[in-house]
Amino acid sequence: MRKRLIVSAASALSLFLAVPASASGFQPGADGVGDPYLPTAGNGGYRVSHYDIRLKYQPTTDELEGTTTILATTTENLSRFNLDFVLKVSEVLVNGRPATFATSGDQELEITPARPLPKGTPVTVVVRYKDVPSAATLYDYSAWHRTPDGGVVSGEPYGSTWWFPNNDHPSNKATYDVSVMVPNGTQVVSNGVLTSTTSQAGWTRFNWRENKPQATYLTTLAIGKFDITQDTSSKGVPIYNAYSKDLGEDAAAARASVERTGELVDWLSDYFGAYPFSSVGGLVPNIPSSGALETQTRIVYGPGLFADGSNTSVVVHELAHQWYGDSVSLSRWSDIWLNEGFAEYAQFLWSEHENEGTAQELADYAYARYPADHVFWTVKPGDPGVDHLFAWPVYLRGAMALQALRNTVGDETFFRILKGWPTERRYGNATVQDFQAFAERLSGRSLADVFTTWLFTLGKPAVGPVPNAAAAATARPSEGALPAEPKSWKKIQDANSVHAGWK
Repeated sequence: MRKRLIVSAASALSLFLAVPASASGFQPGADGVGDPYLPTAGNGGYRVSHYDIRLKYQPTTDELEGTTTILATTTENLSRFNLDFVLKVSEVLVNGRPATFATSGDQELEITPARPLPKGTPVTVVVRYKDVPSAATLYDYSAWHRTPDGGVVSGEPYGSTWWFPNNDHPSNKATYDVSVMVPNGTQVVSNGVLTSTTSQAGWTRFNWRENKPQATYLTTLAIGKFDITQDTSSKGVPIYNAYSKDLGEDAAAARASVERTGELVDWLSDYFGAYPFSSVGGLVPNIPSSGALETQTRIVYGPGLFADGSNTSVVVHELAHQWYGDSVSLSRWSDIWLNEGFAEYAQFLWSEHENEGTAQELADYAYARYPADHVFWTVKPGDPGVDHLFAWPVYLRGAMALQALRNTVGDETFFRILKGWPTERRYGNATVQDFQAFAERLSGRSLADVFTTWLFTLGKPAVGPVPNAAAAATARPSEGALPAEPKSWKKIQDANSVHAGWK
């Protein structure tokens, strides 16, 4: 038996080495994974397991020089395959051999290896490049934000293509090593854990590692001069926070919020289960932004979020994403409710905890706030459409849907669902339909009416997310009549200031 295995392995290797470039049955991989919302996002024909990214960056010129090594496995017989990337490439190697390459479309790097790649083949791809990332755009947008002392990457659904070639879709998560060399006195922040730093001849190299699966858009890089704080939460989670040194008048409020990360991640773990990653923390760069992005383990907060003072609600929102969105990631972009509805509901729970309005009071207020003819009710959170991917209804009506679910199944079952989902699906991908099936399994009942009404039906539901059928009969207030505004409402809105046009 052992001899047969050796012969079989040798035969497979011989087959791989002997495949001629003109072999039949081999074809180019698709230029997208087939996401209905973003057809050219990601690529077909292979799956990446690891990215090794080695960079050199000069802040004064914004010049980025890099070599990214990609470990992947083919899922088809490939004569050619694509990566997503917008910077200028100088060389590509596939399994140690020079490959030809060309660019097409908006972000496609087409690679033709010297020899075709049979299905199931381990592949090592090396891409060398050099460019100015702030000069590159994709769909009139740039996720590379140049700062006075460096640059920061933060963008959704696109972000990674400005600094490393990749398979840019959340359905292909991978682990990462990120190593960046910068002039002495400049620092580098990325995902995961800082494993080491070394200095030589005026340059310092920072080595970061994320050893859990991570979607490409959740990969971040910040280069500049930072104030760093490090600690460990009471439940043992390492904390690494970074603040640009020149934040100005927003600095104190930012620190008063982000420095509570350890407390808040421990509090959330009581609802969602054990924290899924090796570290946690926040990054507040000097960029003109009032938004935040749940980049895995190292959340990016725009300083504008703290212009009116501290806001723990936004920290809760982004930390909740570490379970809902980062550990359990969407399978396709139409499933965005699995990210944003739950993160918004975490803010409702924090409001309850702080005695600033219960989740029910917030849901009631949100329901009454928008009359039936308001544009708010024209988006389906469970399938919002690409133009409304990050629209306010996905967040707020999405949270109201969870309150409706809570009232339908009862608190005990609801909180078992809330904790069980990220535990059972840890490090994977899922759809809204998967979550519905999970909730039905734990509750032992059909929940089609709740999901259809709150996630997949246009228009204002006949009644709000009320606790029981008796209350439903009188739950709908007259148009224009609002219950008292919960104390937490403004902070919840401030945490989502990018949605101001919907409010």
